[in-house]
Amino acid sequence: MPARSRNSEPQLDMTPMIDCVFQLLIFFLITLKPEDILAQLTVNRPSAPEGPVTNAVPVLQIGIYTDGFTLNDRAVPFSTLQLLVQRIAKASATQTVLVKCAPDSTHEQLVDVLDLCTSNKLLNLSTVSL
Repeated sequence: MPARSRNSEPQLDMTPMIDCVFQLLIFFLITLKPEDILAQLTVNRPSAPEGPVTNAVPVLQIGIYTDGFTLNDRAVPFSTLQLLVQRIAKASATQTVLVKCAPDSTHEQLVDVLDLCTSNKLLNLSTVSL
């Protein structure tokens, strides 16, 4: 047995301890099954209205294509589209507008239609790609 000097302190090697901690951490991360919090939320939903809904407003569909525009699947020039959107906006300010864009339509056409809707205060807008 080698003799120890009085000034030398025993040293503890931390490498195996760190390895063990990392292995435990990996084990717990892999075996952890998080609870589905959203499934346990209780949400009070409003009940469906009784009786038929009489004031249902259909969705206004504007189609954007490279060769022009459509309003509810009818081809219209942009000037006519402007007039019709103005009339619809005056009739119902809460009108929902669905803007359908063809893949080959230009960004400028989309911006023109969105500007037209917002200038007439139609703010319930949705855009989809065809």
